[in-house]
Amino acid sequence: MTSSAQDVVADLLKSFDNKQQHETPYRHWHLSSCLPEDLLEDIIALPFEVPDLGSVSGKRELHNSTRTYFDVETQQKHVCCAAFAQAFQDKKITTMIEQQFNIDLSDTYLRIEYAQDSGNFWLEPHTDLGVKSFTMLLYLSKDTRHADLGTDIYDAQKCHAGRTPFTPGGALVFVPSDISFHGFEPRQIDGVRKSIIVNYVTDEWRAREQLAFPDSPILK
Repeated sequence: MTSSAQDVVADLLKSFDNKQQHETPYRHWHLSSCLPEDLLEDIIALPFEVPDLGSVSGKRELHNSTRTYFDVETQQKHVCCAAFAQAFQDKKITTMIEQQFNIDLSDTYLRIEYAQDSGNFWLEPHTDLGVKSFTMLLYLSKDTRHADLGTDIYDAQKCHAGRTPFTPGGALVFVPSDISFHGFEPRQIDGVRKSIIVNYVTDEWRAREQLAFPDSPILK
């Protein structure tokens, strides 16, 4: 039986408490053991088709038509997606995020993307600054060939400054700013690199159909 939303909340609270903070090239955090093991397995096994990049990459928005979200419909179809989304909508989680990362999530909306990267996928350095108030990149894949497939981080001049660990259930967290450059350097991806992108976005986000709870903003 898949873990409940409250089981996810419990593991997330522990992972936030045990986070590792890094100051360069900008403040960011590494988390571990973010999800219950059974939920992690269920999410990895979700039957979503892997997008065909058609040799085009650099920005995720180049393939908007093939992107997958834990939206209302997906949550109705998959219990594990609903548990995950409900946990990040939970007041205990949003309050802890606000307190530990010194941000205000009031009137933002939860957006969860399920990413499956393969082939010649890469991402140019970008900041997420704009309508995104919080970014968490949560890694899923258990393929041992994916150990070097973490997120690349860059300094303010977009020079490569490091790479985060890619461990199942681990995550990179940062608060978007004008220097929070991150991306994915071109390199071989054997199999499918699976991850989840969690954002809280402002009311200016136009693609409401992507949101987990489009009629329920985060409240004070």
